[in-house]
Formats: sequence, C-alpha cells, structure tokens
Amino acid sequence: MRSYGQYCSIARALDVVGDRWTLLIVRELLLQGPCRFTDLKNGLPGVATNLLSSRLKELEEAGLVSREDAPPPVATALYELTDDGRALEPVLQALGLWGLRFMSTERPDDAFQAHWLAYPPLWSTTDADPTGPPAIIQLVAAGQEAVLEVRDGQIHTRLGRAAKPDLVIEGPPPAVLGLLTGGIDLKAATKQGLSVRGKRTLLRRIRPSSARAGDLVGS
Repeated sequence: MRSYGQYCSIARALDVVGDRWTLLIVRELLLQGPCRFTDLKNGLPGVATNLLSSRLKELEEAGLVSREDAPPPVATALYELTDDGRALEPVLQALGLWGLRFMSTERPDDAFQAHWLAYPPLWSTTDADPTGPPAIIQLVAAGQEAVLEVRDGQIHTRLGRAAKPDLVIEGPPPAVLGLLTGGIDLKAATKQGLSVRGKRTLLRRIRPSSARAGDLVGS
C-alpha cells in the first residue's frame, strides 16, 4: 500500500482509502450490505476484476472489510464492512453533499443505478411535516426505480416499485435529484423532462436537511 509518509491524520486516512475505487467499494457495501464479489462488480461499472480484487484485499488488510464464506444457497464469499469501515458513513455523506454541486448535468457516458438515486434523499433531505400521514413516493430515473417512504418525520428509501404510490416522480436523473434535494423547483425540473403524477403537495414535505444541499445541486 502506498503512503504519503506524513504524520497527519488526513494523510493516514488517505493512505487507506485514497486510491481509486476504494471509497466507491465502501459506498456499495454501505448501501447494499454484505455483498458477493459479483454484486460489488455489478455495482461498480467500469472496474476491472483484478483491480476490484486488489482493492478488497487492501481493505481487508486495513481492517475495513471482512470476508466470510456464506453457506448454501449463497455458497460464496460475502464481503461486509467492519465497524471501522462503517465509521466511514459520515465521510461519504459529507462527500455526497459536497459533490451535489457537480450534479447539475449528466455526462453521456455516465452509468446510473437505482441505489445511487435512493441515497441522496436519505442522506440530504428531511420530512418537513413530521405529524403528517405516511406517504409513499415512487422515483423513476433512467429506467431505474426507487421508493421514498415519508413517515414519522423521517425519510426511508428502498429499491423497486411501490404497489400504490401517493406520488410518482419520473424523469432524467439530474431533474429527479435536483427536485428532491431542492436544487431546482418543479417548473425547472419539468423543463428538463420531469413528470409528476399524484399528490403534488407531498413535494413540500421533502426539504434539504442542510441549507447548503439545495444551493449546491443547482449551482
């Protein structure tokens, strides 16, 4: 493992997680939970098999990831974050919030997966009406589906399709993400190709949990 050779906690942290793909592996394990090697590779479009193997080995040696052989029917190795690995969640939350400033446009060759749509509202939005009734919002972006459940003052997310959503938000990823995080309003999102069906009043319940989130995604 390469090192910056500095007696500095930031440098020491980057010695462990600063290589390409490393934090994205942590992202996948945070979002998906214990994963097979193939699950991780599918969640990391573009990563080479040998490079993923190398990064996982480095994370195991650093004590951030554990590897266990799962019994049938899985019958393969499962990778899981250790306590030290899970301690990186607030780091990724901060990076995700900071990165919203670069999300106003989607590059033609960008890969996109449903669970990448699910975590921004989980980490950066809040329920503005905690006493309101539970509500289900279906998200559809680039053919990927995720569900927001708004209840008891909290936002919960999961992948897939809801049977009877109260609101459906569908459109290009930048429009869906921008609307959810407060970076753009409904009028601007509609101009980007977004459509909304159902109880539009629910949009008022989803607010950025940080004042900066709404400013960054639209900048």
